[in-house]
Amino acid sequence: MSEAALIGLFVATVQFGTLVFLAALGELIAERAGVLNLGVEGMMAMGAVSGFMVGLETGSPWAAFFAAAAVGALVGGFHALVSVVLGADQVVSGLALTIGGLGLAAYVGRNVVGERPETQFTDLGIAGLADIPWLGEIFFDQPPVVYLTVLLGLAVWFVMTRTRLGLALRAVGESAPTTDAAGHSVMALRSAAVMVGGAFAGAAGAFLSLYMAPGWTEGMVAGRGWIAVALVIFGAWRPGRLALGALLFGFTLALQPRLQTFDIEIVGVDVSSISPALLGILPFVLTVVVLIIISWRARHRPSVAPAALGIAYRREER
Repeated sequence: MSEAALIGLFVATVQFGTLVFLAALGELIAERAGVLNLGVEGMMAMGAVSGFMVGLETGSPWAAFFAAAAVGALVGGFHALVSVVLGADQVVSGLALTIGGLGLAAYVGRNVVGERPETQFTDLGIAGLADIPWLGEIFFDQPPVVYLTVLLGLAVWFVMTRTRLGLALRAVGESAPTTDAAGHSVMALRSAAVMVGGAFAGAAGAFLSLYMAPGWTEGMVAGRGWIAVALVIFGAWRPGRLALGALLFGFTLALQPRLQTFDIEIVGVDVSSISPALLGILPFVLTVVVLIIISWRARHRPSVAPAALGIAYRREER
């Protein structure tokens, strides 16, 4: 394994980690407010196709990025209407969003499949830092979305732990009746959290279609939305642990397409001889293993999940 291949692996780890971390941050905000959103996959698909199409029209990656975030917020608003305002089952609503979002994205983007992107994000190459051996290329020669995502992670941590708004969001995720009695609007807090979470997922989709895999093809999200949902559980609903988990899953996602190019043997088996289809499930095997470990550990200690997660609130039943 050459030095260039190793650096390329770690560069891709940061980029894939950014992708799932951005989507998982949005899910974290929604779940902290007590709303389970299983529609992240569909939201990312809608963000990916809308971002790519806006990029074709405007030639601006930032216009495309924020347009995708707006589309994600709009889809999140639909989930909020159904599950928060109308009190429908959050699991059913989220799954419907995933199925509907993937189908709608495929329909909307059917005429731009295979088109070359007019614009995409480029690496910044921070002066004075990008030339540092190894660390420079891995951490200081990345697209601007990577650094924006780091700032968003810090902002989410600060708001959640150091502001009254964050306290209200965490409170509504623990006990909606208590939050309501304290004078906060449960519907407004939860709806806003879901819409912000949708915006993050849409933006993650745009990062995928404007940088990670420039262009639009049906199925390009490829299950990463589900990884983002699992990542929130892995991170115990904390932004810091979420970031560490994102790097772990990012490493798996980056390693999967490169394994066959490395001269590696595992238990006497040459990795290059393994079918790419089997290697493709590696990130999802890790996801399942992580969830099993977390479930097993949860039997022996109190759950850290928000107490009201997935529970609809009806004021008249308070």
